[in-house]
Amino acid sequence: MPIGDALIMKNDIKPNGAPEGADPINFEPIDSELDAEQALKAQQAQEEAALLEEAFVIKMATRRDERYASFYLVYAVDRSDYAMTLDEAVDAFEKGFEVTIPARSLARILAQGAIDNRTELDEQIKPYLKNWELERLGCCTRLILRLALWELQQPDVVTSIVINEAVELAKAFAEKDAYRFVNGILDEMVKTRQAAQATEAAKEEPKGD
Repeated sequence: MPIGDALIMKNDIKPNGAPEGADPINFEPIDSELDAEQALKAQQAQEEAALLEEAFVIKMATRRDERYASFYLVYAVDRSDYAMTLDEAVDAFEKGFEVTIPARSLARILAQGAIDNRTELDEQIKPYLKNWELERLGCCTRLILRLALWELQQPDVVTSIVINEAVELAKAFAEKDAYRFVNGILDEMVKTRQAAQATEAAKEEPKGD
């Protein structure tokens, strides 16, 4: 089964046009800026799909492979507008790549965490965007941030590794230079959390007489 058929739900983009003899003024967009933004999003979706098609074959031999697999899974579910379940995405992935994803694999755990907690994760990301709306982020960038942020909130993780892996995902799948954006956002989030933890720890220290 081709990877695209297994994992990517492509929308047919049909050109708009006025019927023959109709007044062309009636077919001008009401909001040209909104129309341009929609066209940009459609272009981004096509570019992201092309990147996914061209990606190397995953062998599930390393932790990085598993993180790549988790990205493919959340991408497939997100493109279906969450009508597809994770199990369905895994089944399509396994057929498309001819690999097996165990039930307790890192790939499944990361994907499930990012999918189940996507609303909360988005709310945690928003304050760090700085004059940028979450909805304007490319699909792949947003999903990579969700995956990394959810993993960073798990116990006993090495933050530098998680951030580095997110950067590598962004280099492979997100828009040009998006990896810099991903690195900056995650680094700031980690520093803010560490500062808050240090403040709480200082409050809990016993005070001398």
